[in-house]
Amino acid sequence: MAFAVSAAGGVEGSAADTSAAYFQAWRDGDVVAMSRLVDRPPGDFRQWHEAMGGALGVERLRLEPGDVERTGEETAEVTFTGVRELEELGEWPFDGTLRLAVRDRQWKVLWQPETLHPLLKDGGTIELVELFGSPAEQVTREGDKIPHNSYADAHLRPLRDDREEGEPVGWVLVAKAPGKPDRELLSARPETRRQRTTLSRSVQAAAARALDASSDAAIVAIQPSSGDILAVADRLKSGFSALKDVFPPGSTFKVITAAALLESGLGPGDQVACPGTYTIPGHRTLRNDGEVARGAVSFTDAFAYSCNTTFVEQSLARLDVADLPETASRWGFGRALPTGAGGFCGSIQEADGPDQRAADAIGQGSVTASPLCMATVAAAVQSGTWRAPRLVPEKEATRIDGPAPDPVELDQGVVAGLRAMMRAVVDHGTAGGAGLPGDLSGKTGTAEVVDGAPHAWFIGYRGDLAFSVFVRHGGSGRSAAVPIAARFLNGL
Repeated sequence: MAFAVSAAGGVEGSAADTSAAYFQAWRDGDVVAMSRLVDRPPGDFRQWHEAMGGALGVERLRLEPGDVERTGEETAEVTFTGVRELEELGEWPFDGTLRLAVRDRQWKVLWQPETLHPLLKDGGTIELVELFGSPAEQVTREGDKIPHNSYADAHLRPLRDDREEGEPVGWVLVAKAPGKPDRELLSARPETRRQRTTLSRSVQAAAARALDASSDAAIVAIQPSSGDILAVADRLKSGFSALKDVFPPGSTFKVITAAALLESGLGPGDQVACPGTYTIPGHRTLRNDGEVARGAVSFTDAFAYSCNTTFVEQSLARLDVADLPETASRWGFGRALPTGAGGFCGSIQEADGPDQRAADAIGQGSVTASPLCMATVAAAVQSGTWRAPRLVPEKEATRIDGPAPDPVELDQGVVAGLRAMMRAVVDHGTAGGAGLPGDLSGKTGTAEVVDGAPHAWFIGYRGDLAFSVFVRHGGSGRSAAVPIAARFLNGL
């Protein structure tokens, strides 16, 4: 026969047979077979098993029954151990008891929710809860906290929000019971999440402290060898951004004009005229600051003293209409700068006449640049290669902003000339005697605007550090931007 009949009372089968069949069906996930072995299974029998299976991410169930113990003439029980293997949390062991009794001359399982797990007794539930953490802690390249009051928040905040949007950070298995506090059974919590930036703690701190006494100003510092943004201290008002917004760069753009003139064959030591004023034949008159006339000087000294008249006359004589825009393009102009927090370099239009060509040559006219852009220009002079800047590691910046432009190898003869010319600016030119470190190279800039006082600029490099200081409506570069640069560099 397929089943045994007990000698007493004609009961079909045995408690051992029923329990063995039930445990096997449970292992197999065969809820229908299990329900056939249960005395009056509840209507939500399947739902209970689904809640303790797929809803918790159970990938495998192991059950180890003990011996059947008779608790009465027609009752028995089997204690057992089990292990649920959860997809998110690993192994979750538990103990339980399977109770049986004779019903209608058959051994049946007396099922209650606690058969699945003891914590389900008396209305208890077990839930897998997804954890969403607070934004990752942003740290410097060294792994340190971003310095307090760093003036970088406006650029770091969007990076943090982008990284965290919709991302779970862990899981916890929670037992709930009416009138009792939740009980944590298992959890998977990662270590505190950290988002590394390219900022240097010491450089960022020095930049921020250099701006403490200033307003409507910004400092951007870059590592020339890598393009990493080492500091972005931004106190620009009216919602302006040191990374994205552009302004006339004034004489700092003479680095680009000088590069074009060097490419045309003008040498750093060649003698050029620096009159106080220069009138374009049939067009406008351009002036040096204070209409200072220096007579015949080397091209290096014309750059050091920021002779507007020299740059206008030489550009109109030596450069074609397309030459300056093409040179500016090699130095990053016209490009988006995918830092991870966005960025734009600047622009220059192809001039429609000598007046605009003259204005463009001295960083006015159609020329605009962001403080970030001019920091990359200084960095390119130092390294000999123009590199796109970034505020987070390259992979992260690409994920957020898209791929960066390829590095541009610059003419090394041109770069060597620019290095000597920028050194002369600090040695005896417009930034001389201003308390700057002796091994610094740079360029001042004063950009006239129609809506207020001129914008003040100073860009430079020292070792593997390049920077741009910008003071919106600050006045002259020497009086407003250079002192901030001195505080910054002396604070490193």
